[in-house]
Amino acid sequence: MLVAFGLAGFAERARRELVATGETVRRRTVETFNELTAQEACIAKLAVSGLTNSEIGAQLFLSARTVEWHLRKVFTKLGAGSRRELRQLLPDLEAR
Repeated sequence: MLVAFGLAGFAERARRELVATGETVRRRTVETFNELTAQEACIAKLAVSGLTNSEIGAQLFLSARTVEWHLRKVFTKLGAGSRRELRQLLPDLEAR
């Protein structure tokens, strides 16, 4: 994405930093468009368990606003409009 914006230097730096952490960049394709990232899945699991955005943020060292942004992406990808719908779509994520 950075290369597409003409920021090849930043793209290379991001690639090097990902390699250093052992992570890889997922290819964006039609098949992966609706898949949740690891971060989104983690946040969705915590939301389904009943935590607020602030509580999720405190656990993951994120701001409540960042959690809200990730949840919006989760809702869009899964076609959910609320946490209640999210619970229905992902019942296996609920805390036991």
